[in-house]
Amino acid sequence: MNVIPIKAEAGITGFESPAAEYQELGLSLDELLVEHPTATFIGIASGDSMVGVGIFSGDLLIVDRALEVRHGDIIVANYNGGFTCKILDKERGLLVSASQYHPPVVIKELDTFQLEGIVSRSVRLHRKSKEVFSCLR
Repeated sequence: MNVIPIKAEAGITGFESPAAEYQELGLSLDELLVEHPTATFIGIASGDSMVGVGIFSGDLLIVDRALEVRHGDIIVANYNGGFTCKILDKERGLLVSASQYHPPVVIKELDTFQLEGIVSRSVRLHRKSKEVFSCLR
């Protein structure tokens, strides 16, 4: 993979040749985004509860099961039978959204809660990918 170190600005400011300064990383996107391949899965975000941390509906979530969970991590969990992506407040036992419109949820003793993994990366698709969305059918 080649990385071209251009600074993308909202305006167009000239024709500097970006290829003149590219650097080759020698990594694939898999290697760049996935730290533990055998313990990682990709999810697709749905909803608007995590927009405050830059996760929008349709974004890809790189979820790593090998990482040790820390207070404040963005996680994917099975909560009462449904998958959810939230910020984990380990100290107070809360699932916290990154939106003022979604109040925190207390994880109660009788709730079903299974941590599925830590969201280590998210990727925004600016065009829908047929391959990604075909697996949702």
